[in-house]
Amino acid sequence: MTDGFLLAPGAGELITLGPMSVHAKVTGEHSVSGSTFEVVVPPGFDVGAHIHAAGEELFYVLDGELDLLAFEPEQRTDGDWRSWTSRDGRRVTRCGPGSLMFVPPGCPHAFANRGTAPARMLFQFAPPGHERYFADLAKVLGRGGAPDPDEIRALRARHGIEQLTPLRTGSQPR
Repeated sequence: MTDGFLLAPGAGELITLGPMSVHAKVTGEHSVSGSTFEVVVPPGFDVGAHIHAAGEELFYVLDGELDLLAFEPEQRTDGDWRSWTSRDGRRVTRCGPGSLMFVPPGCPHAFANRGTAPARMLFQFAPPGHERYFADLAKVLGRGGAPDPDEIRALRARHGIEQLTPLRTGSQPR
């Protein structure tokens, strides 16, 4: 039998994704069911719409506001996912503290910070191991500047993620 653990605020492995910071709180090293992260999303950051073949996610907004998407759109477009509408009329929603988004495998989803202040969220991914994707993404985004969309698409494909719209760090024009 193993013991659990307690982390102080700000504790956990810091993974810097360009302007976005991720604190890995619970990883595949600790859990057989999922990974948990605290994420600070800077203004202008747009993860891009994407789909996980096998992973499910939970996003819980702690501070600030994020635009959130978790539905299959009537029509997928390459550019800005914020204009997408679902078959039943749902649209992208700007969400504040206390908002939760659950994403099952195969569901298109995205988040972006369109505000002027950072947003903070609790993020869970199952099965565990998403920290390996974050580590690979950190190498690409750590170079600074606008990320190469083809490199991001290939990296995500290696991790079972289908890229639908580009990831934007805020450092490149729309």
